[in-house]
Amino acid sequence: MSTYSLRIPDDLMEEAKKLAARNDTSLNQFFLAAIAERVGTERTKRVFERMAAKVDEQTFQAILNRVPAAPIPPSDALPE
Repeated sequence: MSTYSLRIPDDLMEEAKKLAARNDTSLNQFFLAAIAERVGTERTKRVFERMAAKVDEQTFQAILNRVPAAPIPPSDALPE
């Protein structure tokens, strides 16, 4: 386990304290969860970037062209 001293603007620290208390967690756990969420997001982004780099756009377009034109079923429609 590592330690890191972090300078946080007062207003951001106050908001973090409120959110941690509202979620019945320690400030340390709140910061760990926030950091873990961001790290996970960045990892996922890199995975999708690598996958996207391998895409053959002509093959992708050919697959999309096989989808028949049809009205959107009511169960798939976005609410207004």
